[in-house]
Amino acid sequence: MTDLLAITTDQTLWWITLAVGLVVALVVAGLLEALRRTVVQVNEAVAVLWTMGTRVAQNTSTTYVLETTKARGHDLNVELARHNRSADERSHQP
Repeated sequence: MTDLLAITTDQTLWWITLAVGLVVALVVAGLLEALRRTVVQVNEAVAVLWTMGTRVAQNTSTTYVLETTKARGHDLNVELARHNRSADERSHQP
């Protein structure tokens, strides 16, 4: 009966090798899953950052026009002042 359960040293080494290989495979699978989850989180964060950056770019794409707007606003104020003076002069005439 003991002969049926007896295994050779080579067989023992193979079983140990298979067990170690299984442990290594499980550890590698766990590390790869952790890496996959981290990559998904980074991808989501980059997508949010890209969206916000795109919105900022859209909101600031026409800032070069502000100088022209400022100049036109000044011209408008000058014109309004001229009209006000003209209206005041007409209202004071007898």
